[in-house]
Amino acid sequence: MQLRAHRFVAAIMACTITSLSAFAQSMTPSREQMPEGSVAMETNINQHSYPRLMPDNSIIFRLRAPEAQKVQADICGVKYDMKRDDNGVWTGQTAPQVPGFHYYSLVVDGVSVNDPASETFYGCGRMMSAVDVPEKDLDYLTIKDIPHGKVSTLNYYSKVTGSWRTLCVYTPPTYDANSDKRYPVLYIQHGGGEDHRGWMQQGKTNIILDNLIAEGKAEEMIVVSANSNVNAGMGGYRWEGMQAFRAELVDNVIPFIDKTFRTVADREHRAMCGLSMGGGQTFYIGLRGLDVFSSVGIFSTGMFGGINGAAGTDLDKEVPGLLSDAASFNKKLEAFLITCGEQDPRIEHNKRVAAEMQSHGLKVKFESFPGDHEWQPWRKSLHSFAQMLFKAK
Repeated sequence: MQLRAHRFVAAIMACTITSLSAFAQSMTPSREQMPEGSVAMETNINQHSYPRLMPDNSIIFRLRAPEAQKVQADICGVKYDMKRDDNGVWTGQTAPQVPGFHYYSLVVDGVSVNDPASETFYGCGRMMSAVDVPEKDLDYLTIKDIPHGKVSTLNYYSKVTGSWRTLCVYTPPTYDANSDKRYPVLYIQHGGGEDHRGWMQQGKTNIILDNLIAEGKAEEMIVVSANSNVNAGMGGYRWEGMQAFRAELVDNVIPFIDKTFRTVADREHRAMCGLSMGGGQTFYIGLRGLDVFSSVGIFSTGMFGGINGAAGTDLDKEVPGLLSDAASFNKKLEAFLITCGEQDPRIEHNKRVAAEMQSHGLKVKFESFPGDHEWQPWRKSLHSFAQMLFKAK
């Protein structure tokens, strides 16, 4: 009986190894089989496999699904049909893609699934596969041989939710080596459908800050990315709807960070910024909280218009005195930046609001970058905003 058991286990292992080998061969073809001129996406699990980026920025996807009847690659909402070969391997190529970070899925017989060959990221309210198309001559998104900071994931107890919550913290290169130095803090907020991981993973915050600090273009700072998905109750995209996360940030996150890290715990050494939903949160919590923050960055917010349900914003009503007493805000604001992607439906609304603020004497800078409502303009927004912060007077 014991001999038979050993033979049975050996047979199962041999079968498993054979199956895994066949799967690996379908997902990891030899280098000679790779399309000429193609390179692996940096988000690939296996750098010798698919997806592949072509010289024209089109992307080739590949999936082994012998029983499937139809497979498509869905990237940025555009679906591309894939073709099946005799071995049950489906291959498809997209149109050229603009530089930036793009979520995608594979649609197998009508069911949207993640690509088993890709890393996954929390975006669009679920874990998603993604590709990151590099932009030429944009080396500050590249890891270099310079001193590097550290990204840590920490748990803290929230009195707002009555539960343990998670946040991510970037500490600059000298933090661990210099036990006496204290640092300013940037609180950076993600968009809707994302969470605290977004800025550190998709946004490449640590790479951007490492490069800026090494070049002497930004001060050393701590960057905190908290999860702003806190039940806001009634109020929506208005001050009333921001109260749950305002309490979370001001009464829970900031005290936790000041207790856990060597911060300079005053308003002059705190800044807040955010993208999309996080930009709306920054508008209200940052501009109404200049006793807590001294700098504000609003990236690609839809609260000024450009999305369903958004209407014209009475700035003086939403932030009392913002226009009628701009001089008081100018005295408190060390830096104020509004940005948007040039192909983003929100662009004209953000331009209009920035111009209205400027016409009333408010010192706000507006910048735009090529791209839609996605990570490439937001990375550039952080790159610009970080250089404005915590400068010695």
